[in-house]
Amino acid sequence: MTVRVGTGTDIHRLVEGRALWLGGVRIDHVKGGLGHSDADVLLHAICDALLGAAGLGDIGHHFPDTDQRWKDADSKDLLRRVVGSLKEQGWSIGNVDSTLLLERPKIKPHLPAMRTTIARILGVEEAAVSIKATTNEGMGYVGREEGVCAHAVALIQR
Repeated sequence: MTVRVGTGTDIHRLVEGRALWLGGVRIDHVKGGLGHSDADVLLHAICDALLGAAGLGDIGHHFPDTDQRWKDADSKDLLRRVVGSLKEQGWSIGNVDSTLLLERPKIKPHLPAMRTTIARILGVEEAAVSIKATTNEGMGYVGREEGVCAHAVALIQR
């Protein structure tokens, strides 16, 4: 058996007038992520972790912001496409561990829905999807509520 690990990070500016999507779940908040797609940093970081583990580049290579096909794209669809690419290469997903960094809103109430959504897309048990959240204690762009960041690690096997 071959096992590989990949990491992913994504950052988006937070602005008024945009929906906040995290982990495939729309969260009621006064600000949302600014991006070419729906700016779901968690799903984007997971995509990059999976693509990196498989040696398939990054999300920007597969879904460039210069291509209008991906304008306002649903990141759940992007993740489904990444999972399909991995399956075509003979990979299966072992687990994903991730961390969200944002000051507000509180993420804990939304974690079950995020885990369920991500696990279904990945084709794994919910126990194989870990999502943690932390603030930046008021420091930096996250602390000033100017942006949201996510980190992910994925294990794949063949």
